[in-house]
Amino acid sequence: MNRLILAGGGHAHLHVLKSLARRRWPDVEVVLLTPYARQIYSGMVPGWMAGHYALDQCAASLHQLSSAAGVSLQLASLTAINADTRTLETSAGTMLDYDVLSVDTGANVDVSCLAASGVRSLSVRPLEQFVVDWCSLLEAARQQGRWRLAVVGGGAAGVELALAAQYRLAKEIGHTNVSVTVVSGSPLLPGHGIRIREHVSTCLGERGIAVVKARAAGSPNGLLLDDGTALEVDAVIAATGVQPPAWLRRSGLALAMDGFIAVGEGQQSTSHSNVFAGGDIASRVDHPHAKSGVYAVRSGPVLANNLQRALQGQSPLPYTPQRRSLYLLATGPRDAILSWNGLTARAGWIWRWKNWIDQRFMRQYRLNTPSARGEQHGAS
Repeated sequence: MNRLILAGGGHAHLHVLKSLARRRWPDVEVVLLTPYARQIYSGMVPGWMAGHYALDQCAASLHQLSSAAGVSLQLASLTAINADTRTLETSAGTMLDYDVLSVDTGANVDVSCLAASGVRSLSVRPLEQFVVDWCSLLEAARQQGRWRLAVVGGGAAGVELALAAQYRLAKEIGHTNVSVTVVSGSPLLPGHGIRIREHVSTCLGERGIAVVKARAAGSPNGLLLDDGTALEVDAVIAATGVQPPAWLRRSGLALAMDGFIAVGEGQQSTSHSNVFAGGDIASRVDHPHAKSGVYAVRSGPVLANNLQRALQGQSPLPYTPQRRSLYLLATGPRDAILSWNGLTARAGWIWRWKNWIDQRFMRQYRLNTPSARGEQHGAS
């Protein structure tokens, strides 16, 4: 019997579990290795922060999916891979061997520049810790009555988090008692068109969110900007760039220029044919694209098909990631900004559309619902 290990419970592996729940693969033992018993959908986290969703609406139960799929769930982190011996190590101190491995553990946030910060600090990953820290921040803000927040990072994640945080804090303690600043070393939304950047800048201005173009480092009272300015805040949210986990360098796997697992056709490792990867831990060397949840979700059906083919000794089916992605950025209240191939707009109906897409996506992984039994992916 072959052993397939799914390392990580990311968005791509959700589809693999769902496929196995529909139809087991013969003569295959499947193990899911993940530190958490649920997978929080990152696309709905800003809506949860703003108070529009309960956390359960934003999470898929890995216990339920694994049970339905006949998969052995091991709650531990991946700490090492030896691709040549086909073994891996876990944070529980165990060593597992595999015939085929699929990695969807996500990436780390680079918070090294903020290490010296003496104030409350929140990293957007791992999401399980972020939700705990955000709840703690809200309680502290309620008790203090005033709150100053900095979000470091001007990409889509940083913008959405800043808007969600400002909206929720204003509801809790009053608009005039909240100060939110976005600190970005580059212009907002790098890689996006000028029109969506204009929409975002207007929205941030309307909400009273300041934007500072500077590089930041942690300081005892908040942040120290590269021009010498001290920015005193009560808390910092790190939405900075991602970096690969340290154990990848010792894995024996071929790595892309950014240090993540180099994959090609069908999300297969370019160096080891029995290793696949999806989500942020992987970098397509033949069709480079941004590290975005959109691509992680789209790679799920690809992984499900090609893992089964690999276990049967067949070559993977090709998969070319889409060249353009639809971005729907939540702005705090039930309002959102759309970006698609140069087209941009901002309206309440866009938020309702995003809400419909996100809710439909999550229903697929509640196995007692009709959509879980037959609906295809529809993530934004």
